[in-house]
Amino acid sequence: KIQKGDSGSERAKQKNTSSDCSLTFTPFSLHPYTYLSNITMCIPCCFTISTAEVGVIEKWGKYSRLVQPGLGIIMCPMEQLVGKLSFRVQQLDVRVETKTLDNVFLTAVVSVQYQILKEKVFDAFYALTNPAQQITAHVYDVMRSQLPTLELDAVFEAKEELALSVKNALSATMTAYGYQILQTLITDLDPDQRVKNAMNEINSSKRLKFAVAERAEGDKILQVKSAEAEAEAKYLSGVGVAKQRKAIVDGLKSSIVDFSGGVNGTSSKEVMDLLLLTQYFDMIRDVGSAKHCRTTFVPSSKTSGDDVRNAMMQAEASKIV
Repeated sequence: KIQKGDSGSERAKQKNTSSDCSLTFTPFSLHPYTYLSNITMCIPCCFTISTAEVGVIEKWGKYSRLVQPGLGIIMCPMEQLVGKLSFRVQQLDVRVETKTLDNVFLTAVVSVQYQILKEKVFDAFYALTNPAQQITAHVYDVMRSQLPTLELDAVFEAKEELALSVKNALSATMTAYGYQILQTLITDLDPDQRVKNAMNEINSSKRLKFAVAERAEGDKILQVKSAEAEAEAKYLSGVGVAKQRKAIVDGLKSSIVDFSGGVNGTSSKEVMDLLLLTQYFDMIRDVGSAKHCRTTFVPSSKTSGDDVRNAMMQAEASKIV
């Protein structure tokens, strides 16, 4: 039988001496720090998740739950925020160096735009160690299998087909891991600098050849038009000369008729010689009045008109001397 206020030694003594006691007590200390040393403490910890993100919580190293945007609380160290995933559209630029069918090396830049599927966050976080490396490997595989089948000129024309092939290959693989491939773009095709210079030379030569052909065609048109204009000018000049001569003949005819009717005993030939001599003097006057005019007179026939002309020229020459 135990009384209130008995010490531990007295209780032990009574245990040994009393044979009718059925309860056994173990000595213990009432100090509170004895219990704290044997109990693990869990501390509440606060954190925040931004908009368009989701947090992944593990409890004792095992997946526990997802945390939506806003303020969150976990019990440390029992629970841990092991990572965050963003639902924003992300872009990965991959540079691929390969050769074409005509053995030209070029560098292609492929931009992959992707997004995490909200219903597959667990797969997106735990299935892949490095998603960017996985996407890069698939881009390398598709580009290095497609480009060697095309020549350099055909590569620039088949950009859309190449981008579609990369997108289909990535979509078939990455959807199972929780990633949606939104768009795949080939943003740059950069061959070697010497190849670009050669292509520029070829293009420049073609354009120069076309320019020379066009220039020659232009010269041809100018010459044809010039010849047509000259022919038309000569035709009109001939028409003018013919009309002039007809007018002269008509005038001479009228003068001869009038002179013959006014002067008796003159023949038509004498009247014609007189008219021709008059025109000859008019011609001499026009030539002599021109500036810097030098004329050599060569007799061509022996007629009365020539004799008169020669006499007048000799008289004029004697005045000058």
